[in-house]
Order: sequence, then structure tokens, then C-alpha cells
Amino acid sequence: MKISCFLLVVSFFVCTMAGNDLLTATEVSNGNTKFTSNLYQILAKEPGNVFFSPISAHAVLSMIYQGASGATAEALRKNLYLPEVKATATGYKNIMTELNSVENVTLHIANKVYIANKYQLNDNFKLTATKDYLAEAQPLDFKQSVVAAKEINTWVENKTNNKIKDLIQPDDLDELTRLVLVNAIYFKGNWLHQFPVEHTRKEKFYLNDKDSVLCDMMHLTDHFEYAEDTELDAKILRMRYTNKDVSMVIVLPNSKTGIFALEQKLANKDLTTLTSQLVSREVIVSLPKFKIETTIDLKDSLEKLGMGVIFSDAAEFPNLIKGDEPLKVSKAIQKAFIEVNEQGAEAAAATVLEIVDRISGSEDPEFPIFFVNRPFVIAIETTSTHHNKTIHKETLFIGRIQKVEAAHAKHQHVELFKF
Repeated sequence: MKISCFLLVVSFFVCTMAGNDLLTATEVSNGNTKFTSNLYQILAKEPGNVFFSPISAHAVLSMIYQGASGATAEALRKNLYLPEVKATATGYKNIMTELNSVENVTLHIANKVYIANKYQLNDNFKLTATKDYLAEAQPLDFKQSVVAAKEINTWVENKTNNKIKDLIQPDDLDELTRLVLVNAIYFKGNWLHQFPVEHTRKEKFYLNDKDSVLCDMMHLTDHFEYAEDTELDAKILRMRYTNKDVSMVIVLPNSKTGIFALEQKLANKDLTTLTSQLVSREVIVSLPKFKIETTIDLKDSLEKLGMGVIFSDAAEFPNLIKGDEPLKVSKAIQKAFIEVNEQGAEAAAATVLEIVDRISGSEDPEFPIFFVNRPFVIAIETTSTHHNKTIHKETLFIGRIQKVEAAHAKHQHVELFKF
């Protein structure tokens, strides 16, 4: 019988680094880019809003990769597009160090490893988790499931400014639980160009050709990076935060019902290269305020991506804890929260142009109009630079916004893996 429990939440940001550190961080970043596209295509098959942090899942899985062997290690390496274990750990060490030192936005990322009382972490895994993944380690009595769940959830709430609650339930823990790995991320950023509050008004957001809901629509005319992509039949806009290395990219289909066709086309696109065609120009932007919370059970998706072995009795994790007890992952859950308002946001998406006469008084036919009044795709990404050159980009959050509601501006993310 396999014993199972592992919980984790992670997210990711990249800035300037050098030498071998740069190479390993770039390898890990490139792996996350490929993993992001693959995971998005699976999750997007479900109806409704989709919002998640691909780097969070990627980082969690890369941590258990450090304790895996045999076919299990190979499945994780191959489907996460990772280098060997030491290079992966070094890459994440540099990435997480940079994440926690980003200026002009609030960005915190933290890992924690809970281990069952009377058990000990494998020495090498403990060293890697604490030194490279910057994780704290704490013993916990999982048999006292209510108390243990409260302890874990309180840590998550504290790390996410009380935005992510009840990540784990008491029923998720029992006497067979050996490890719970958690990563929490909190991000809040102000727009470089903020929307005037007095220009926000109730307007329609179209769910399809006929149905619509009222939302608070923000309006602003300013210089943004913009492009029209005929292949995607969509428009693309980048909105930067006060730290210009962090931005929200919105991909807006040209049709009220074009979101699914857009997603199919994006399946063959590298999301980090979409912005290469953007040009800075004055744009009339209308963007809804919204707040979205999602809970995703990742087990099915990870199985479809080729990592089903980690949930099976064939799983090989000999290097996580001391002793020879067989371990497998029993749960992989992610919770995410995003809020967007006039001052800022943590994730974004793009949707359609609409009628010029809805933009009060300042229409200019020479200015493109980016009217996000229907389903759109969003991504929050970071840019890594070295000697003032872009080395690579990283997707922190991505999603499809199919329905919006009024909101403000913050973003949190948490992910749960259980062995």
C-alpha cells in the first residue's frame, strides 16, 4: 500500500541574474513556458472562467522531483521540461530569490514543508528544500486532522493577505499522511497608467451573441503596447505595472463568440512570444473590473500530461523522508484569486473591440479601440533581463475570463499537493 500526502503552492518571477545562475534559471523558465501551454489547453476544455498559476504547479512538482527516482523522476523531468535535479534546484533558488526582491510591486512567495510527527525528512531533500526552495520545515500531527488543517490554512492565509482560505480540509489528512508541501504567493501591483475612477460606469459584458451581464467598465486613453494579429483574429494589449518588468497581457478575440477558436489557435503559439509584435501607441482602452476565485483539482490534468505515475502505487519517492515507506501523491489542488480595478491588478485577459460611441467624447479614428466587453484571455508575465537585454519571459498567471463581476486589485495563489 502506498502512503500519500503532499501539499504545495508556488508562483514565480524572474529578474536579472548572471553566469551559470542565469543559464539554470532560463532552463527552468523555458520548461515552465512549455508546461504552461500544455496545462492551459487541458484546463480550458472546461466551461466558465479558468484562472491558475502555472509556475505554482511547476515549482511544486519540481520540488517533489528532487525526491523522486526511476520512472517517476523521468515522468516529472520530461513533462515539466526540466534539466537534471541539481540544475533544477539551482534554477528555482535564483528565481525565488529574485521573486522576493522585486521592487515597486508587492510580491511574496514562500514554501513550507510539514512532516508527520516521529518522521524526518531525508537529509539531502531537507537541504534542497530549505536552501534552494527557501522552504521552512515543521513537524505536525496529521492524525489530529482538524488542528493540522487549521495550522496549514492559517499559514496560507497569512502568506496571501487572507485571500486564500480553506486550502486543505481535515478529511484530506489522516494517519497515513506523511508530508504536506505548501507554497503560497501574494502579488499586488499598481498600473503604470491608472484608470480614472470617475470614468468607470456600468456597461454590458457579453457572454455570447445574445446574453450579457452588467459590469463596472473602466476607461482610459494612453500609450500602451498594442498589436492586431490576423492569424489569431484578435487584438493584443500589454499593460505594465509600476515595475515595468511585470505586465498584464490581454488577448481579445474580434468576435463575441471567438474565445474558443482563439484558444485553439493559441495551442500552437508560444505565449511568451505573442508580445514580440507589440508597438507602443495611443490606445483607447475599456477594461472591466472583476474578481475571480478558482479551485482546481489538478490530478486529472496532470495524469493527462503524462505524470499519472506520481498518483499510482508505482510511484517512486525514496528520497523525501527517512525510512523505506512507499509514498505517492494523493492530492494536487490549486486555489487562485485575482482582483482587477482602476489602480492595478495581478492577472489579465483580452477581449474584443466594440463600438466607438461608447467611449465618451474622446473618439479619434486614428486611435485603436480595445474594448474588453466579452470573453478574453489574460496572462501576467515577468521579463528577465541581463545587461539590459531580455533573456526570457515567465508566465505567473494565466486564464480565460468568460464572466466578470465587479472587483478591486490584488492577486493570490495557492496550490496543494498531498502524499
